[in-house]
Amino acid sequence: MPADNKDKVTILKLLKQKKNNVKTVGVTAYDYPQALMADNAGVDWVLVGDSLGMTTLGYKTTIPVTMDDMLRSARAVSRGVKRAFVVGDMPYMSYQISNEEAVRNAGDFIKAGMDAVKVEGCMVERIKAICDSGIIVMSHLGLTPHTRAKLGGYRVQGKTADQVQSILNQALSLQEAGCSFLLLEAMPREAGALIADTLDIPVYGIGAGDKVNGQLVIMHDLIGLFWEFKSKFVKRYCEAGQLIQSALTDYVNEVRELQFPSSENFYEIKDDELEKLLGDSKWKYEKEKG
Repeated sequence: MPADNKDKVTILKLLKQKKNNVKTVGVTAYDYPQALMADNAGVDWVLVGDSLGMTTLGYKTTIPVTMDDMLRSARAVSRGVKRAFVVGDMPYMSYQISNEEAVRNAGDFIKAGMDAVKVEGCMVERIKAICDSGIIVMSHLGLTPHTRAKLGGYRVQGKTADQVQSILNQALSLQEAGCSFLLLEAMPREAGALIADTLDIPVYGIGAGDKVNGQLVIMHDLIGLFWEFKSKFVKRYCEAGQLIQSALTDYVNEVRELQFPSSENFYEIKDDELEKLLGDSKWKYEKEKG
C-alpha cells in the first residue's frame, strides 16, 4: 500500500481546527492549474463547486450543471491538489430524487478523487443515507442557489429571529444525521456566530461574517476573473481578468504589426543543413518567405 501523505489535510485536522479556534481557509477550484495554485497557497480545503456553471461554462445559474460536468472538473482538481481536503459539490437533481441515486452520485465523486461531498438544503434523509454509506458530507444552508427561486432570488437569509432559529434547527438536524461540516451562505454575522457556537461540527461561511469557523470564497471572485456581478461579501485581491485581457490584446497587436514572433522566438537550422535542403531553390524560398 502507498504511504500516507503526512501533510494531507484530513477530517481530523479540520475538526481539530475548530476545537483549537484556528480559522479554516477554503477556496473553489475547477481545473488543474487552479488546484495547483490553491494547494500551493496553503488553503485547508478546496471546493469543486457547481459554480463552475457560471464561472467556467457560461451559464447564468448553477442549475444546468450536470454530474458529468462536475466529475470532469473533480478529476482535474484531484490531480492538482496533493495536500488540501477536497470537496465535490453535488449538482442540481443529483441527490433529490432518491437515497439510492444520492449515494451513487456521491460515490462517483469519491471515485473521482474527492474526500467529501457537499449537499445543499436540509436534506436529512439523503444526507443520512450518504453518511451511512461511509462518505463524508458537508451540508449547505442559508442562501442555497438550487432553490433560489423558492427563496425569491439571491437574497440574504437569516435576517429575522424566526429565520435564524429555523436555520439553526435545520443545522442541528443535519448534524444529527451525520454531516461533518456546515457551510452557511449569505447570512448576517450574528446568525453565523450563533450557529457556529451551537454546533459541534465546523461551520464555514461564504458571506456569513467573521465569527464562523472558517471562510470559503469563489476563486474567480477573489482574483477578478468573474465580473458579471460582485457580491457584498467578496473582496478582490487582484484583477487577474484585466491583466489577462491586456496580455491578449498585446498579443493580437504584436502579431498583426509583425512584432511577434521575433528572432528570439525562432528555432534555427544550421547553415549547411539549410543549404542541403534548399539547393538551387534558395532564391525561390527566400522570395516566398520574404
